[in-house]
Amino acid sequence: MIQVVISPQSLLETGIKVEKVDELRLFKFTDELQFRLEELLEKNKTGSLTSEEEVELAGIGELDRIFTYLNSLLVAQQ
Repeated sequence: MIQVVISPQSLLETGIKVEKVDELRLFKFTDELQFRLEELLEKNKTGSLTSEEEVELAGIGELDRIFTYLNSLLVAQQ
């Protein structure tokens, strides 16, 4: 079975912001994308995700992992 995953870069223009935290500028999800992630995670816990939502969750999750990594690199440079 082929799994189609939403491309993380498709979320960059509308779902990402750069926020100043202390003296650093870190990548963060917009409030809307963060809410959507939480909504999908909750539906995943109850087993009620549609196949489209599973793909969406996978894409957002991948972007979250990328930004966590990049932000950790930025913090480590301080």
